[in-house]
Amino acid sequence: MGRFGKYLLLTCSVLATKCTVLPAVAASSKTTAETGPHPAGPHGQAVSRRGVPGTDRATEGSVLGANPQAEEISVRAAGRHADGTTNTTPGGGLMPRQTAPRSQSGVTRDFIAKQAPTGNISSMIANLPGVVYANQSPLATAGDNITMRGMNQTQIGYLFEGAPLADPINYEPYTAMLIDTENLGSVTVSQGSPDLNAPTFNAVGGQISATALNPSHRSGGFINLMGGNKSANKEFIRLETGDIGRSGIRGFVSFSHQSNNNWRGPGGLRRYHVDAKFVKEWGDDNSITAIFGYNKQEQTPFRSPSAAQWKQWGEGLSYTDHYTPGDANYYKLQLSNLNSQDVVVPMHFTLARGLKLSVTPYFVHQFGPAVGGENIPASGGAFGTQTYGDLGQPYVTGGRITTVAVDPWNQKVGAVNTSLNWTSGHNTLSGGYWYSYAMHEEHSTFATVDPSGKPANSYGKYGIRVDGGALLSGYNLNFMQQINALYLADTLKLLDDRLTLSAGFRAVMVSRQGTNDIPGADPYKTVRNYFAPLPQLAVSYAITSEDQIYINGTTSFRAPGSVQAYSQIFDPNSVGATSQPGSLKGEYGIGEEIGYRHNGALVHLQLSAFNMNLTNHQVSSTAYIPGTNTLISMPINAGGETIRGVQGELGLKPWHHFSPYVSAQYLHATTDNNLPVSATNAAGQSVIDYLPTAGKTMVATPHVTASVGLAYDDNRRFFGNFSLRYISAQWATFMNDQRVPAYVLSDITLGYRLPHVAHLKGPKIQLNLVNIGNNLYRSAPASIVTSARSRVGLFGNRTNAGSPIYLVGGNFAALVSLSTGF
Repeated sequence: MGRFGKYLLLTCSVLATKCTVLPAVAASSKTTAETGPHPAGPHGQAVSRRGVPGTDRATEGSVLGANPQAEEISVRAAGRHADGTTNTTPGGGLMPRQTAPRSQSGVTRDFIAKQAPTGNISSMIANLPGVVYANQSPLATAGDNITMRGMNQTQIGYLFEGAPLADPINYEPYTAMLIDTENLGSVTVSQGSPDLNAPTFNAVGGQISATALNPSHRSGGFINLMGGNKSANKEFIRLETGDIGRSGIRGFVSFSHQSNNNWRGPGGLRRYHVDAKFVKEWGDDNSITAIFGYNKQEQTPFRSPSAAQWKQWGEGLSYTDHYTPGDANYYKLQLSNLNSQDVVVPMHFTLARGLKLSVTPYFVHQFGPAVGGENIPASGGAFGTQTYGDLGQPYVTGGRITTVAVDPWNQKVGAVNTSLNWTSGHNTLSGGYWYSYAMHEEHSTFATVDPSGKPANSYGKYGIRVDGGALLSGYNLNFMQQINALYLADTLKLLDDRLTLSAGFRAVMVSRQGTNDIPGADPYKTVRNYFAPLPQLAVSYAITSEDQIYINGTTSFRAPGSVQAYSQIFDPNSVGATSQPGSLKGEYGIGEEIGYRHNGALVHLQLSAFNMNLTNHQVSSTAYIPGTNTLISMPINAGGETIRGVQGELGLKPWHHFSPYVSAQYLHATTDNNLPVSATNAAGQSVIDYLPTAGKTMVATPHVTASVGLAYDDNRRFFGNFSLRYISAQWATFMNDQRVPAYVLSDITLGYRLPHVAHLKGPKIQLNLVNIGNNLYRSAPASIVTSARSRVGLFGNRTNAGSPIYLVGGNFAALVSLSTGF
């Protein structure tokens, strides 16, 4: 390594003879070198401390949570830059070391720090095998639309610092609310199987675990300033306390502001965000960590076109940029607000030799509102199953009132996850308990719009009232959920710790009840209880110190997503419900994997084959309430599904400053059942028929995905990377008669580290070019239908045609950022 001159890196690894156990609330991959600047060691070198979370290299893990971990001491001399990069992870940060007995990939600071600072957790993993990230904005600010092995984000368990901060009812992760990418330490992706001890109950499609940077032992900070096209800008600052005396406490607090114009259509985004993390360590692996997050975000959403609208308008379909009376498509009447406060407090204690306790309480508060323009009848409209009289509102045009439909959703979650782990000799016994209580309120209202296009009563704070004084509403939902989960696992290491046998069992109990206080709602109250037994088994064998084979069998469960699955949705323009409760059966998956992994001195390689069978597969779909700009989420029970495929990735450690990476997946997923549809018989009556969907390719499951990356970093001045992603065509209908065409995307990063500047540490300038080909494309189905054409069902009845809507991918963006430590 002498070619790096003063950038000397010496790493000494001492493998412990005993295995330690991953705490039940931790992500499945833990790391062994601190992500923040290192404390000063002898002669100015930096020495890491054992057991510090949030680092940039994944170590051994178990699908069951019993995690044999290496004890490492890393000595570095100026090897880490101010942005947290070390230029040591294979594939330019896309292939950290993995040893878990399952398909598992990840990204580290070596990759994250070189991406656009507007990104989110989902956008950071877009190059990993099997991951399809369907963006709507080149800045990755418009949501988490991803699939893994054909499962979307609502079927994937999201953990941040070991806690599930995603919406526990709709399962949307909203990762842009969780953390600024400048504070993101690492992300680990487990395709297809979750940890047995993870506090999730929807992870049939796998698990995504993210950690924040660990606070530095030195006081200082980091600043990043960004600007780009579409008036994009971001200002970020992080302040580090360093070690506070001899208290063992250190922490950081950061603040950011971000804004931009929408890349298509009027409107834009404004976001304010705060992150904080404090750590207290003492004794033998005892620690208490407190993580706090705050987010205030308002964005004009994008319109999702149908195939016909896309053909006619392309990316030009958008909301109008000026208001005329009666125009419910005016952009200022469409807003999506994502606000949150979250607190996570992981605590780890060594009770006795080989006996460890982990306790993680957490609290999450997420709230809106979301608003959308809608014209409603001035009189004679519907309030539930009733008809209202004259609303007595001003500004009536043609017998209709232009309003904003306000959805002030409000959700609070309090929970605690615990585990107790006992290691004796070559055996580790783990047990744990998770309890969660969630409350969700969602009472829609309407606010009249004045002739200037401004809501006349403060976005429905007071609302429009019908005769009798009740607020006009389409739904008034109150929802409660309790989760109790128990797990027990055992891990045995044999043959000089080369053979690892793990087995475990988890029992998840979900209790839900909800009411809809709208006249005529049927049912008014819904109560459902779910119980799922979840056994897991894994076998791993280390052929050499660099080569590993594994096989596992896992199970997973997911209760139906969205409160709309339990309640009717009404609208003033429709007599009767516009949306009926969906299937309330839980989704259950049984999966198997076999894989090979090589963690060499230069080359890292992973290959795996997988099979999964699902019952009551819940396909998440969104659709506009007819005649409105209000989107609702509804699960579709697609019955059984069979998923089979192979995936792999290859990455090289820096070789002559270059780090190539390639990943690919072939996926064959089919529907196992003929699906029921609404139809009309010869007598003109509405009946239920079936369409021959059995054996068809499952929706939103591209057969082939691939990624190629090349990173360069001379570890002194110049750095950059290039990535290219290919997504093959994917169906939007169960009958496979309308689809999203295949597309290719590519991004480039170019950067330069400035020479020494007084009082600054590692200043750099970075250029991110996103979608350099400026491809205009549909990125994924936003809604799913059975068939895009009218057909004759299996029983001879005529079925209706559906019209899927689509997400539109973001176009070209150029972003320049200047950052430095201090």
